[in-house]
Amino acid sequence: MLFLCIILCAQFSFAQSDGNSTSDVKAILDTFMQYRHENNMDKAMETLDKVANIAENNEDTKLLLDTYHQYVRLFLEEGDRDTAEDYWNIASILLKDTSYSFGQAFNLYLDAALRYDEGNNFQALKQLEESRKLSNNRNLTNNILLLEAYIFTNIEKYDDAVKNLHALIVNSDDKERAFLATKANLQLANISITLNDLEEGIIHSKAALELAEKHGFSKEIKKSYEQLSTIYQAKGDYEQSLTYQKDLAQIKDSIFNVEKTKLEADTAEKIRYDHLMNEMNKLQAKNEELSESKNRSEITAILTSAFLTIISLLAVSLFRNNQIKLKTNDLLYTKNKELELARDAAVSAMEAKTNFLSTVTHELRTPLYAVTGLTHLLLEENPSENQKEHLKSLKFSGEYLLNFINDILQINKIDAEKLEPLSIEFKLNKVLKDVVESLQQNANENKTKLILDYDSSIPKKLLGDPIKLSQIFMNLVGNALKFTKNGKVEVIAKMLKKDEDQVKLYFEVRDNGIGISEDQQKNIFESFEQGSIQINREYGGTGLGLTIVKSLLGLFGSTINLESELGHGSSFYFEMDLDYENKEGEEISFELNPEEFQFKGLHVLVVEDNKINQVITKKMLNKKEITCDIANNGNEAIDLAKNNTYDAILMDIHMPGISGEEATRQIRKFNQTIPIIALTAISLDDSLDSFYEAGCNDVVTKPFKPEVFYRKIGENIFRSKMEGSV
Repeated sequence: MLFLCIILCAQFSFAQSDGNSTSDVKAILDTFMQYRHENNMDKAMETLDKVANIAENNEDTKLLLDTYHQYVRLFLEEGDRDTAEDYWNIASILLKDTSYSFGQAFNLYLDAALRYDEGNNFQALKQLEESRKLSNNRNLTNNILLLEAYIFTNIEKYDDAVKNLHALIVNSDDKERAFLATKANLQLANISITLNDLEEGIIHSKAALELAEKHGFSKEIKKSYEQLSTIYQAKGDYEQSLTYQKDLAQIKDSIFNVEKTKLEADTAEKIRYDHLMNEMNKLQAKNEELSESKNRSEITAILTSAFLTIISLLAVSLFRNNQIKLKTNDLLYTKNKELELARDAAVSAMEAKTNFLSTVTHELRTPLYAVTGLTHLLLEENPSENQKEHLKSLKFSGEYLLNFINDILQINKIDAEKLEPLSIEFKLNKVLKDVVESLQQNANENKTKLILDYDSSIPKKLLGDPIKLSQIFMNLVGNALKFTKNGKVEVIAKMLKKDEDQVKLYFEVRDNGIGISEDQQKNIFESFEQGSIQINREYGGTGLGLTIVKSLLGLFGSTINLESELGHGSSFYFEMDLDYENKEGEEISFELNPEEFQFKGLHVLVVEDNKINQVITKKMLNKKEITCDIANNGNEAIDLAKNNTYDAILMDIHMPGISGEEATRQIRKFNQTIPIIALTAISLDDSLDSFYEAGCNDVVTKPFKPEVFYRKIGENIFRSKMEGSV
């Protein structure tokens, strides 16, 4: 109240200056309006202060009223309700002694805005109706329409709100046409989101964003990004949502925004301080005039008043400085919260994208199993040479697609941090030999020598993750063979250091193929990178292999290195620490030669809910003279296993009702010895450990290669019989 009294006590004692023309004032006000729309509040307040000085110097009460009204709107838009109310009270007092219908109408509009801000919607509507009666100013009428639309939305009168907002989109306002249309589109998008009309929401949000970016309305740009991110997430388009969320996070993370807000607070405080200093200087001037008077009592009263004014000014200044500190702290806290929310939203969108890709790759495996299985069966039925050529092409395409799906699933697991290295006993020499043997056919097709150079001093039994090591070498060797024709690919394993229970090993895959240029080497380990479009077209592939290698090695704390020269081959190498068992005990080997498997006469149980897969699996078994029973679900499998004798069970994992894991647990309660092989189109959430813990002896992922399928059946059935004999 002291602030109000000081300003008002001398409003009508301003000295007359040379004045400013109406056109000058209009130009300054237009500049102020532009700064306000751009959310450049410090410049807006400084510009408005110039208008206030002109009004004071010219003793123009109406212009001063308009200035104070703009201060009210400015501070209310910035969330400083207390300061907005201070200026609104000043304007209300000045209006009592001034006949100014537009000023009264605008004062009622601002009163409605203050009431809306505190949640009194119906009182606000009443004030807007009174304001409309006092003035037909086009700009004021449009602002009344906008505020009414906000209120109608609050009280769920959406039809009335939409009617007002559509009128504003096509408004012909000479001051705020684009700004009002932007605000209207944003509010229409909000209503569309509330009513779950997402397509309409996208239209209005994009219209708002286009206008805001064209005219530099920074606050509205941020609001548009928020709306579009929310809408696309609700539609399930997580990639688009994440794009807008990243743009929003970039804006919110800007140090400029924090500094800008602090500067605006300082500017606002300076303007209020200048208003107080202005009044104090006038009181001091009066003091000097009266000091020459002989009226001691009057001088004493004036000096006392001046002293109290100075004390009050200092108190207000201290109070305001404390408020600025509190608001700055609140701002920093709010910004941190916004950044946390943006981060969480980005993580959620990434998780949703990962789960979606995992589901897609998992679902693709079922029809792909039919493609690869039927192709194999047709090739086994002595097709004509012409048909054989087509079938081989189909088989190649199916295997290519399967590798691509496997790569995507692997990348998803890595991104979702669902991969952990195992620590089990294995033979490194066997792992590398298996890789070389499985890729020997590829080497023969390219007329390339594939050589394994293995250090015999490496301990026979190591502790680690043989599956992931196999994946690493399959990708590196497969990559080397793809780019090497009529050449040589070497797989090298050397021991660098041996401690009591740990060895440091050196691995290298070296080729003399086409090589990689220095520029291409920078991005070669990124997803979907293959050096160039020409390489992709000539050699094919997904560009995910080296990304997977890099990520898998990261699980072991190792790093992949590359040396290459264009036209002279490449060398990929890395080091790895592995534990080993230094006590070499007696070992009984149950390794079997696939050629020795006698499949004829075996009888197995196939647990599979998909009818096509049942037919294909049964035919593949019959090719080896293996008979089988079919269980359509887990419950049937348990009943058949109880009442019949089988050499093995082929268990699908993902089935309606009880899963294959649960069915395996139930079977293990009454039969501990029968080999159970899990057949599964493995997904992101599947873990091989959980299959083994449930009681499975082995796992074959669908769609599988026939030779792998037969080898797994033979190994598990005949190993079980041999172990039983021992």
